[in-house]
Amino acid sequence: NQSGEGEIRKALIEADLVDCMVALPGQLFYSTQIPACLWFLRRDKRSLPSPLSGRGAGGEGDDRRQHILFIDARKLGRLVDRTHRELTDDEVTRIADTYHAWRGAKEAGNYADVAGFCKSAPLDEVRKHGYVLTPGRYVGAEAQEDDGEPFEEKMRRLAATLREQQAEAAKLDAAIASNLKELGYGR
Repeated sequence: NQSGEGEIRKALIEADLVDCMVALPGQLFYSTQIPACLWFLRRDKRSLPSPLSGRGAGGEGDDRRQHILFIDARKLGRLVDRTHRELTDDEVTRIADTYHAWRGAKEAGNYADVAGFCKSAPLDEVRKHGYVLTPGRYVGAEAQEDDGEPFEEKMRRLAATLREQQAEAAKLDAAIASNLKELGYGR
């Protein structure tokens, strides 16, 4: 919200120009390690010409006025070396198909919100969040599978594991202190 950025963002949102926000993972570009976010702006959000057929999408569900699609792709990609990440062809296709399905392109299938990955948020929700356009704020967390272990049992098991690890850590600390003392660096 510095240098009027918040007001510019608010004006873009209120003019219903923001079509889609895609958060990308860090280490994707050679010139920077920080994550990037793609902004898709569109004047007319009523329909999307289909890139696959060359004609308008038509039909129900392609009028996306007063909505913004948020895609959180920060967990996608694979490290190809210590400092560089690449998106696979399947991941790029997943992102593109999600956008095209949201816009109503029949070839892309039906759009559905996916917890932790994408959400179509109405402008009222964006207003409630102070015009913040960070996809992670809207898509939420992906659903976790229930492992079937009751909470109380899991907590007892995890607490016991923690105590075992703390005891092992104390033994290792004592061994290190003893070795340092033998080397003349102890207290």
